[in-house]
Amino acid sequence: MKAVPIAGDMTNAIVSELGQSPFFKDLTPDDLKKIAGQARLLQFDPGETIMEQGAPSDSFFLIVSGEVIIRVRHTKTEEPVEVARIKPFDTIGELGPILGQPRSASAEAGQDVMLLRFDEKFFNDMFKTLPGFGLVTCRVLAKRLQQSSRKIPLSQSNVDAHQISDDAKRLLPADFLQRHRILPIKVEGNVLHLGFVDDPSPQVINAVREKLPGMELRPVSVDTAVFNAAMQQQVKVSLKPRAAAAAPAPGVASKSPALDDMLRRMVAEGASDIHLSSGQQTRWRIDGDMQDMPGMEIPAEAAIMALMEPTMPQRNIKQFKEDNDTDFAYAIPGVSRFRVNMFRDQKGAGVVFRQIPDKILTIEQLGLPAVVTQLCNFPKGLILVTGPTGSGKSTTLAAMVDHVNKARMDHIITLEDPIEFVHVSQKCMVNQREVGPHTTSFSRALRAALREDPDIVLVGEMRDLETVALALETANTGHLVFGTLHTNTAVSTIARVIDMFPAAQQNQIRGVLADSLKGVVAQTLCKRIGGGRAAALEILVSDTGIASLIREGKTHQILSIMQTGKAKGNRLLNDELVRMVQEKVIAPEEANTKAVDKDDLAQKLKTAGLV
Repeated sequence: MKAVPIAGDMTNAIVSELGQSPFFKDLTPDDLKKIAGQARLLQFDPGETIMEQGAPSDSFFLIVSGEVIIRVRHTKTEEPVEVARIKPFDTIGELGPILGQPRSASAEAGQDVMLLRFDEKFFNDMFKTLPGFGLVTCRVLAKRLQQSSRKIPLSQSNVDAHQISDDAKRLLPADFLQRHRILPIKVEGNVLHLGFVDDPSPQVINAVREKLPGMELRPVSVDTAVFNAAMQQQVKVSLKPRAAAAAPAPGVASKSPALDDMLRRMVAEGASDIHLSSGQQTRWRIDGDMQDMPGMEIPAEAAIMALMEPTMPQRNIKQFKEDNDTDFAYAIPGVSRFRVNMFRDQKGAGVVFRQIPDKILTIEQLGLPAVVTQLCNFPKGLILVTGPTGSGKSTTLAAMVDHVNKARMDHIITLEDPIEFVHVSQKCMVNQREVGPHTTSFSRALRAALREDPDIVLVGEMRDLETVALALETANTGHLVFGTLHTNTAVSTIARVIDMFPAAQQNQIRGVLADSLKGVVAQTLCKRIGGGRAAALEILVSDTGIASLIREGKTHQILSIMQTGKAKGNRLLNDELVRMVQEKVIAPEEANTKAVDKDDLAQKLKTAGLV
């Protein structure tokens, strides 16, 4: 924070700013000049604290420029929840001095912020010298006090149920909205205005962030009547015939009410996975952590089989009996799709459910950088999305395919095991094939795809040498290929592809990969401060320099090219982790956990003054 002198032309500018505030707009220019003389003009840097919850109230502020983030915590040990963002020319902190109470919320600068600070003495002087000031103050504070009756004072959304965007409501399942009494109101770019009937808790905020990674949340207050009316419409909306993923896949119609109840509960509570294992407590994964699922008995193998067999396609029942594991997809119309893996271990049968959102989020809604969109615009080549299991690769790929589907007039073929996100043909024609019911293997489907006139091919998993070789051939013969690998960085991705081939073929493969590779998006999910998860991305955008290094086997030098080629969209994982620590998205300890080169990260954090 630093003070800025108010003098000369600055005084006239401040008078103009005061005249736009509800607190001061009804006063005369002479009165505004007197008020300007009572204020201090302060400048705050992004992330800097303006006022702290629980601190004594000795002043209030008028926002001149920038945006102020308001956060509130229920208890001293709880992480604060963002409840509002205040813009010019509103005031903050005025209730404390009048009521003689400590600060009820914290405020920090969301960007460079200029504020006018008025101390407690200001009120006494203004009430004595400006009679009109008292009535204006009472009117403004009456509205503030009306809102402050809530434990967390949210800004009011002046909308009725008919003004709420159907697209916004469809971002989250109806069961989830009902469970948490929340209502998506509208989406503006990457920002979701989210209505709360009750006071928002960190648990609910985190559950929403888990479902909508990358989206910025703006909590607002909604009336119970508006929420109830919108929920009635939501039921009608979800029953309309939509060409999206609401319909279950053939052969997996609901035949197990107990399973559906468990999965509905999973969706409502915001869990990403459920684990059922014979003889063990049922658990689910929330915010990346495994937790006991309350109210669930320890299942025996017979109970798991009775739950699952009615939902399994015959081919999967047969495969499970023969191979002791199988994969398939399951859907509850209007709720969600689920990727299912059944297996046997030393205690008996087990099953894992992974929730697949019904709504495909856009690249913008996921908060992915613009270079990801640029990668989708290549007419041909290989684009790899990589990361460990559960890092969001499928979500990112779905957004990229969705972008192509809306922007180009091509033929898209996806090869998956199982089909996760369901794409509807828009400008493109989309065919989705699943290993098992539609083809015997990725390699067979990829070989057949070359005879199916594709422009774009998505390979859900490049798990063996034959599939990788066919993907490279497809990319090298004029097609755009999206694929995935379980690697953590861009350089290790290139090394993994080359090392899958016999030594005698690796020189040739380096040449083919150099010609076809257009980009790598390597991502890992990090635990946010305050809950939820955020993706850290390493992005490689191939050019002639990088292609030459791949061809010559000098992949160890690619990091240097990426470092100097940031203007082209290249990003290094450690640089992203440092940025996320600086912006208080993740803690330094979490960054260290996710870093591959921990020594380099430690040095960068130290240089940035973050450790």
